Amino acid sequence: MRVNIKINDKNHSIEIEPGEMLLETLRRLGYKGVKHACSTASCGACTVQIDGKPVLSCSTFTAAVDGHEVKTIEGFSNEGVLSEIQKAILEEGASQCGFCIPGLVVTAEALLKENPDPDQKEIIEYLKGNLCRCTGYESQTRAIMKAAKARRER
Repeated sequence: MRVNIKINDKNHSIEIEPGEMLLETLRRLGYKGVKHACSTASCGACTVQIDGKPVLSCSTFTAAVDGHEVKTIEGFSNEGVLSEIQKAILEEGASQCGFCIPGLVVTAEALLKENPDPDQKEIIEYLKGNLCRCTGYESQTRAIMKAAKARRER
């Protein structure tokens, strides 16, 4: 089956297997920032955006995104320049092992698009599907608030 998907502003016309998950397709195409972790839609490490909304790629059929836009973590930096969220995560020490960070960044980018001035409670609620076993979420919440402020000030 052939599908057409725009991934990080690049058009792809690809052959897929019936039942192929978006996570498998993206990794096959070289988007390795999309992490393969739980395979049960429980951890958020595989989060991508489809048409601007965060979606778990391990539980999304590739066929379902035919004709849609997908954005992975690789699509959030601009010619090697990190996004405000990526910078703030580094500055706030919000990445320890780093495994959850791609999914968290993709989710946080969607949050700030929907709500440019979230409070701590709203951030925690929005990130509920993104598990991190290292940080306790405090530094990540601070980083997202810092990035939101930087965006509002530019």
